[in-house]
Amino acid sequence: MRRPIIALAAATLLLLAAGGCSGDRVEQSEGSVILSVTDFDGLPVRVSVNTLDLLQVEEVVISNIPKDPQGNTSALMDVEMQTYEVTYSRGDQGTRVPTSMVRRIFGVAPAGGDITYDNLVVMSAEQFLNPPLSDLLFAGGGIDTETGSPVILIEFTMRFFGRTLSGDSVATAPVRFDVEFVP
Repeated sequence: MRRPIIALAAATLLLLAAGGCSGDRVEQSEGSVILSVTDFDGLPVRVSVNTLDLLQVEEVVISNIPKDPQGNTSALMDVEMQTYEVTYSRGDQGTRVPTSMVRRIFGVAPAGGDITYDNLVVMSAEQFLNPPLSDLLFAGGGIDTETGSPVILIEFTMRFFGRTLSGDSVATAPVRFDVEFVP
């Protein structure tokens, strides 16, 4: 009798813990708006490290969505964009990754509207000139010294951060895309 009660209690706690985790849900952020990356155009898919010193996305659209779509909006719900962050992970067997990048951005995403960024830098010379990507430079041998492969698959994760004019911090959920790097 005691064993089923303990098992039931453990299962209930597990379900409550799983249900209580918000993960990337931006609805739990401060304020009355949600920032969302609603469009990407011109995503790089395969890039030669020997021909670039920075990597850009042609266009990124961020929407400022009121949490209560039936409610009133005001200029206090407008979001002043502040920064964006790009982190990297490996999509192959390698473990070395480029250093993260944080950059300041400017502009206002109006409540119920969008802000568009053109040619947004997602990787700079700092990432290209250091391992693991520097291994793929012709001067570095053109091979990832960790995996022995001439291709490095990097997963990009981007987040955008801002503050409503009323002072609430808001951020987008992480967006992800993969890029293959070659010599």
